[in-house]
Amino acid sequence: MSTMDVPAEREGAGPGGAAPPTAPQTRSGAQGRRVSAPAPRMTWITLALMTTSSVASLRSAPTMAVYGLACVFLYLLPALVFLLPTALVSAELASGWEGGVYRWVSEGLSRPLGFLAVWCQFAMTIFYYPSLLAYVASTIAYVINPRLASNGLYTAIVIMVLYWTGVWVSSRGTGAVAGLSSFGLVIGTLIPGTLLVVLGLVFLGQGNSSAAPMNAGNILPPWAGLASLVLIVNNFLSYSGMEMNAVHVSSLRKPAREFPRSMFLASGLVLLIFILPALAISWVVPAAQLSLTAGVMQAFDSFFAYFHVGWLTPVIAVALIAASLGGMLTWLAGPSKGLLLISRQEGYLPPFLQRLNKNGVQQNILVTQGVVTTVIALAYALIPDVSSAYWIFSVITTQVYLIVYLLMFAAAIRLRRTQPDHPRGYRAPALTVLSSVGLLASAAAMAIGFVPSSQFGGGSAWRYVAIVGGGLVVLGLVIPYLFLRLRKPEWKLDRDAAPEVAR
Repeated sequence: MSTMDVPAEREGAGPGGAAPPTAPQTRSGAQGRRVSAPAPRMTWITLALMTTSSVASLRSAPTMAVYGLACVFLYLLPALVFLLPTALVSAELASGWEGGVYRWVSEGLSRPLGFLAVWCQFAMTIFYYPSLLAYVASTIAYVINPRLASNGLYTAIVIMVLYWTGVWVSSRGTGAVAGLSSFGLVIGTLIPGTLLVVLGLVFLGQGNSSAAPMNAGNILPPWAGLASLVLIVNNFLSYSGMEMNAVHVSSLRKPAREFPRSMFLASGLVLLIFILPALAISWVVPAAQLSLTAGVMQAFDSFFAYFHVGWLTPVIAVALIAASLGGMLTWLAGPSKGLLLISRQEGYLPPFLQRLNKNGVQQNILVTQGVVTTVIALAYALIPDVSSAYWIFSVITTQVYLIVYLLMFAAAIRLRRTQPDHPRGYRAPALTVLSSVGLLASAAAMAIGFVPSSQFGGGSAWRYVAIVGGGLVVLGLVIPYLFLRLRKPEWKLDRDAAPEVAR
């Protein structure tokens, strides 16, 4: 993802794709609701670029660079079975039902499952922030002392300091954070990514050999059982977020024709941004020496040393750090606000967590989330290998987020069957087939995520399963179940808006 770069309050959409259900949704005739008036027109190219900025990131490049040329296959496969179904199916849902995944799942399946979906959108960030900030910590290390990148205590301290600083900034209710994602795309993804690829091509063009073999025999990853495909799980998280901009489908002049074009262009751009930098990293950093958190800086450091421009290392580091912190701020303000809005209407969270500060920010949710994030951050100090901790948290993040997609695909199939005549701005071709493919791919990714990868190091497989399974069950199932089970009528604070949510 990187969904993490999505503005918190993008036009027409709420955080995490869960647009505030209180948005105007006028009832109309027997259908109960009508599609709202379309927003100002946009071109399909504009939408493609917006979607690209929502998804593309350099952060996952080191993870795939481990596979060298095979990273192309590992990116293309989930793109076909997950990225494309997600983009097209979410477009149909967004063009027919405003309100993001909560509304889609509530209408298609049930309100409790709608809450589960929006909860998982929020909850996945609890593990996401530590993994994102671990990447930032490793990048900062390259400015101070590269050896710190593998120091768990240093990583834990940086995560806590940066997270709580982010909470403080978000609690002040500044509107500036919403614009940071676009800024981050340019300075944290496009410029460094292009530079990385250009340096790599020049490096190879001067006759240097690639650190990873680039011949036809390495197109597929070496097969060593399920473990050989485990890293593909990370790519499902990389692609998540394609549904974010589906809310804009009604803004296109000819949605049925232009939206697929937009998604195909966005998918192509996303693949280029993911694949080329990953290949460039594999050209200069041997897989055995590659850090999952510091791999981007390892590659820049090597290239800059080769071209005798080492002074550029801190410059690139600062650009990557600024972009990542901007993305974190937008997400701090985003999913938690979506959860808050729905909870105030439906009473899903106790009043303490629904309380706002003087700036109208959901500070208690952010602080509670911060306590959990701090505990998770300490794991970096306790787990000997930083890459192992990073991988575990990335997998748990993916597992929790995949629950959202499982529910979304199931809801899409049911809505097509139960509400076939509901007005939609866009109808996905063969939606049942697309949804089924996405559903099976998501389930398979979730299952594969329980297989320890080589990046986990030499730890016990059962310990790995217990950590990942425990994180998934507790965060993705037990906690939302307890909120639903224990909720009380008086927890509903925004009673007037409740009828707008779902039938």
